[in-house]
Amino acid sequence: MSEFTTPPYLLLERTSVRRVMLQVLLALLPGIGAYVWLIGPLVLLQLAVATVAALGGEALMLALRRKPLTLFLTDGSAIVTAWLIALAFPPLAPWWLIAVGALFAIIVAKHLYGGLGQNPFNPAMVAFAVCIVSFPALMSQWPALGLKLTLLEQVQIVAGLAPRIDVMSGATPLDAIKTALKLGDGNVDVPTLLATQDVFGNFAGRGWEWVAAGYLLGGLWLWQRRVIGWHAPLGFIGGISLLAGAFWLWNPLQFANPLFHLFSGGAMLGAFFIVTDPVSGCTTAKGKLIFGFLAGVLAYVIRVFGGYPDGVAFSVLLMNLCVPLIDMYSQPPIFGMKNEK
Repeated sequence: MSEFTTPPYLLLERTSVRRVMLQVLLALLPGIGAYVWLIGPLVLLQLAVATVAALGGEALMLALRRKPLTLFLTDGSAIVTAWLIALAFPPLAPWWLIAVGALFAIIVAKHLYGGLGQNPFNPAMVAFAVCIVSFPALMSQWPALGLKLTLLEQVQIVAGLAPRIDVMSGATPLDAIKTALKLGDGNVDVPTLLATQDVFGNFAGRGWEWVAAGYLLGGLWLWQRRVIGWHAPLGFIGGISLLAGAFWLWNPLQFANPLFHLFSGGAMLGAFFIVTDPVSGCTTAKGKLIFGFLAGVLAYVIRVFGGYPDGVAFSVLLMNLCVPLIDMYSQPPIFGMKNEK
């Protein structure tokens, strides 16, 4: 494998991989802090379940492949995948669903393709897509706004022992606006809807906008530390903003403004922690920009016109399929040779 096609962080030493992954985990903390403030310690329990399952699956596959356990278990890559799964899954999901997602991501999406640096698809997004298709009801159980639960009740939810969990769940901002437009048959005034329903806040979902702001803060810190580049995040945010802005200007009564889409759902998490994956994303600067932009466009299209409230996972996986083609046509010509493609 040439240096040009090798993922950037695999060119570094193993200690550098660990350092990069640690910084990614630290960058997730502002969003996690806002999440805990909004929901409670339930999200911390989900993070713990996902981490244990991911490390267990990693250890199993390393043992079967006769790879050194300590070296790979401590590089942090499995924990990053676990945290992204826990943050993408609904907090009301039972523990076994989180564990299934983490195990599928590590065993199938990562190790069956060769392990770290070889997987063509983002493992966390593969887990999300598989689980939302297989368990759509469980993957739609987001906590109702203002739901206050004791620590014991939250532990019971994670353990799958809480009765009538459907009473605790409510619609996400993206789901609420899509359902209202569908039931209203196009006769719903979106600005009025955003101003009158409690699920919406100042410019996105009430409380959820601060979670997105936490991911934005962490992502900017990663960019400042040069852990990630600006191309993929800017492309992703630009893709969503451009399409959302065009539809909003065309019909502001039926389409939400770009700010709503950027701070709702997994847009900020996707922009700075998903499309920036150096393994499943593009390798060239131009390719990263194209990859991010098209992923943002697809995410908006799936959100507004598709069958799922949020389209980040499916848009990223569809763009993962296009990575070889994008890289092939975005490589700069080799000095002294004619560029023939």
